[in-house]
Amino acid sequence: MSHPSRRPTTRKKGPFAFGPVNYALLAVGVIVVIWGYLLLDRGSITAAPLLLVIGYAVLLPTGILAGWRRIGSDDE
Repeated sequence: MSHPSRRPTTRKKGPFAFGPVNYALLAVGVIVVIWGYLLLDRGSITAAPLLLVIGYAVLLPTGILAGWRRIGSDDE
């Protein structure tokens, strides 16, 4: 009795599988947040809050969510 050919089993990535773009955006987000806190410590009342908002509200969430559509795309 012949067995049908099977594709080799590979371990699927979990729902939080980050790629290089995710890590780069997260690193830039952390650097921007740290830079914002350093400027805040020096008394900047314009640039520091702007950098903190960009870091926390734009870069960090983008780093987490970037590429979420590619997960599960190989389930054909």
